[in-house]
Amino acid sequence: MTLTTRPSTEASRLTPLPAASVDGIEIHASSSGSGPRTVILVHGWTCDETTWESQIPALAKDYRVLTIDLPGHGKSDAPKDGNLSMDLFARAVESVRLDSQAKRVVLIGHSMGTPVIVHYARLYPKNVAAMVFADGLVTIPPSWPFARLLGLTLALSAVRRATIRSMFSAATTPEMRERILRMMMSAPTATAVGAMKATFDRTNWKGDVFTQPVLALYADRSPYAKRDAMTRRFPNMEFVEIAGTGHFLMLEKPDEFNRLLLEFLARQTF
Repeated sequence: MTLTTRPSTEASRLTPLPAASVDGIEIHASSSGSGPRTVILVHGWTCDETTWESQIPALAKDYRVLTIDLPGHGKSDAPKDGNLSMDLFARAVESVRLDSQAKRVVLIGHSMGTPVIVHYARLYPKNVAAMVFADGLVTIPPSWPFARLLGLTLALSAVRRATIRSMFSAATTPEMRERILRMMMSAPTATAVGAMKATFDRTNWKGDVFTQPVLALYADRSPYAKRDAMTRRFPNMEFVEIAGTGHFLMLEKPDEFNRLLLEFLARQTF
């Protein structure tokens, strides 16, 4: 595992972690804050740990915060065979948890990071105190066959850019748009295609029920917010739609997002 440093307050200063890997793949992760309670932040499709820069300082005042670049993303290595899967992503998260010597954790996943943390909870239920979904995909949408076709066309730069721009809203400032585009377009083409295929792999969508507390924070009129289906799978779910936000709601309205997140974490035991 490689570590980075980022300018920050004392509370959010990074601390070193022992080396860790999954299937021989080096995983980049960072640690901020301290204490017995650990929160793990998991980014979305073709993103990286910098997705959470508006959350880390707020969280690190009271929690140990671990951020991760999933395999093939950011500064983490990609598998030599190029195969990405929810199983590999979840086991990468577990390698970071083990390496940090954390026990039960709260997992926060944005977009594709939501099915990642759900699959993690499926594989390692005893390690999960609670989950937070940030405009995440929790059911296969009716457009699933078209998503598979999209995955095959993501090798085209124009398709990738159009896909990313479709995630923006009126609340996504020009500066945010430029930063997000730069971050997401920097992911290798193999990652863009492979991670999309992994997300829509039907074997991951089992309809099983999770009893951990869940906070679902969703964008204004989000197409991913299927509340009835979500409530059936996550009966201990709190749902909040943040008005005037798009898919990157944690960047667009960080103060409201962080307030809701911290209030939820304060009610959890971990």
